[in-house]
Amino acid sequence: MRPNGIVWGTDSNSNSAPVPELIGAVAVADGEAHSLALRYDGTVWSWGSNGYGALGDGTLIDSAVPVQAQGLDGVVAVAAGSFYSLAVRYDGTVWAWGYNAYGQLGDGTTDERFVPVQVQGLDGVVAVAANYSHSLALRSDGTVWAWGDNSSGQLGDGTTSSRSVPVPVPWLNGGVVAVAAGVSHSLAVRSDGSVWTWGANYRGQLGDGTTSSRSVPGRVQGVGGVVAVAAGVSHSLAVRSDGSVWAWGANYRGQLGDGTTSERSVPGQVQGLSGVVAVGAGFNHSLAVSSDGTAWAWGDNSYGQLGVGGATSYSTTAIPSSLY
Repeated sequence: MRPNGIVWGTDSNSNSAPVPELIGAVAVADGEAHSLALRYDGTVWSWGSNGYGALGDGTLIDSAVPVQAQGLDGVVAVAAGSFYSLAVRYDGTVWAWGYNAYGQLGDGTTDERFVPVQVQGLDGVVAVAANYSHSLALRSDGTVWAWGDNSSGQLGDGTTSSRSVPVPVPWLNGGVVAVAAGVSHSLAVRSDGSVWTWGANYRGQLGDGTTSSRSVPGRVQGVGGVVAVAAGVSHSLAVRSDGSVWAWGANYRGQLGDGTTSERSVPGQVQGLSGVVAVGAGFNHSLAVSSDGTAWAWGDNSYGQLGVGGATSYSTTAIPSSLY
């Protein structure tokens, strides 16, 4: 998304192109096969796969152009998972729609929803995160709540029981300022700049020096002063206050950006980046935006997801995107 509110994507030839019929966007989110945009007027627009109702327009019809989620206004934040969507309204409530086999919509059922429904028992929410089949919410009091799939302990409640309504992540004791959801692991940043993780750890994505999964939060080793995090399938990213980016976990497509394809169970610095203000993670690729507006990408490029053109199959170091 550019400062003028125009959203850009990648066309069938892996070239950057503006999303048609959408202006005035203030935030975007990407799911497995659909995308969301939040407009300045508080409405949510989406496009892509709609087989489970992830577009929220009351149909199951895929759309190549943005359609409006029904009955939803006053939205201030959005997130997208695997065929489902989340939105936070100005009143701190959370709304969800789409796929719900694991209870990731948080409405107390496992029924798919084709239009937004309210997540039960939550208020005062300021941010949400979603990935494959679990959801996270950050409340204004610094507490984290989780729901959906918990087969790897990614809800952080000390169990591996899935939840169809939100439950608190009790071991964090408040003070959280940011959250991120991987496919089966979760991250939180506390106000002191520390990063805490829980869930699956088979590639070292928890950053605690082991590959043992954990159903309660533990602190990531060797990195502090963190202001933002992101998570992919099995890798994690963090931005420090000095603008450096750190990464850990799976690296078989170079998604850690350290010049190798060796996985890491503790954070290592991404090469060649400075002044970074935001990061994002796809399944096996990573993205960063620097303070001058340059977009950087590294990792898997099998489908042109790095946005750099050409035939590069993957990159182990950050390269500037062709987005302009």
